[in-house]
Amino acid sequence: MQASQAMQSLPPYLFARIEQKISECRERGIDIINLGIGDPDLPTPTHIIDRMAQSIYDRVNHQYPSSVGLLEFRQAVAEWYDMRFGVDLDPKTEVVSLLGSKEGIAHVSFAYLDQGDLNLVPDPGYPVYGIGTLLAGGTPFLMPLKEENGYLPVLADIPSDVARQAKLMFLNYPNNPVGVVADPQFYAQAIDFARHYDILICHDAAYSEMAYEGLRPMSILQMAGAKEVAIEFHSLSKTYNMTGWRIGWAAGNPQAIEVLGRFKSNVDSGVFQAIQCAAIEALRGPQECVAQANQIYALRRQVAIAGLERMGWQVTPPQASFYFWAPVPKGYNSASFAEAVLEKANVIITPGSGYGQYGEGYFRMALTVDQGRLQEAFDRMYTAFGKVGF
Repeated sequence: MQASQAMQSLPPYLFARIEQKISECRERGIDIINLGIGDPDLPTPTHIIDRMAQSIYDRVNHQYPSSVGLLEFRQAVAEWYDMRFGVDLDPKTEVVSLLGSKEGIAHVSFAYLDQGDLNLVPDPGYPVYGIGTLLAGGTPFLMPLKEENGYLPVLADIPSDVARQAKLMFLNYPNNPVGVVADPQFYAQAIDFARHYDILICHDAAYSEMAYEGLRPMSILQMAGAKEVAIEFHSLSKTYNMTGWRIGWAAGNPQAIEVLGRFKSNVDSGVFQAIQCAAIEALRGPQECVAQANQIYALRRQVAIAGLERMGWQVTPPQASFYFWAPVPKGYNSASFAEAVLEKANVIITPGSGYGQYGEGYFRMALTVDQGRLQEAFDRMYTAFGKVGF
């Protein structure tokens, strides 16, 4: 039996390939330090686990949940937005629960695209923006994110005929893989652009709580007029170290939230209610755990800065997220440098080309191992490569 054309043209997911390489190395007894996948090594805070342990015994939670999420969970999301961003959300009409933000990001294209429609997709960017577009029968139009433009798309460079055909625009700040944030001026431009061309902005804000040097990244929903044209995807995965729990949300434009919720009601049965109870505890409970995690990542960030500078990089540290984005040395492309680092130093990094054609020439490192192992990774790389040139 033959898979669909979309599936036949779809390469293996980037991180699935990385996981396979790690498994192969470990089967050979090789000690691998994995800086490739953005999966926090810090544990889920105890008060969240305790709420889950309590909730799992409640028989009410053993039945099918609401496909759009418990109202109490959506209320907790709305309260969190008000506390964190000063944004007012109606939990009944402007919030929908997700099986992690990745699920909603993939499915929103199915909810909006007809065959051949266009989505505006950042490049480099989280692969699911383009993958979801392709699987839904659409075509990604790439918005280059270039260093000289602060890794912001230049909206004026999008041809007007393309903009008129586009259904969705994906944005992601703080950005994965680059680690930069967007300012109010850019968000205002994006909102005006979307309003003019009748485009829904899908803003991925999964890293909004991971920032450095006192920076507090903003939500696009803080901007005037944002709810007319935008929804924001968020997740508990990175903020509360809950990647495996699979819970997140979309919030914003009520028409888009209804459409996404209606789609989901036909393809999944919602998030296990005990997990929603734990998420409520995360959002309403003590937030010191978030600050403590950021302090740990800030220390690791300093280790990475020192390690890269020792080898010859002129480092631009990330403003937010736990990723470093850096150019590959002279004589390598993205894939060959990642392969060389694995073969010579037994360290996994991610080739920038895995995030799109404009990621070629760069690599990404995740600060998701403890400080000692991170230092060891850079020591291994220095032993293997010494000073590198550009």
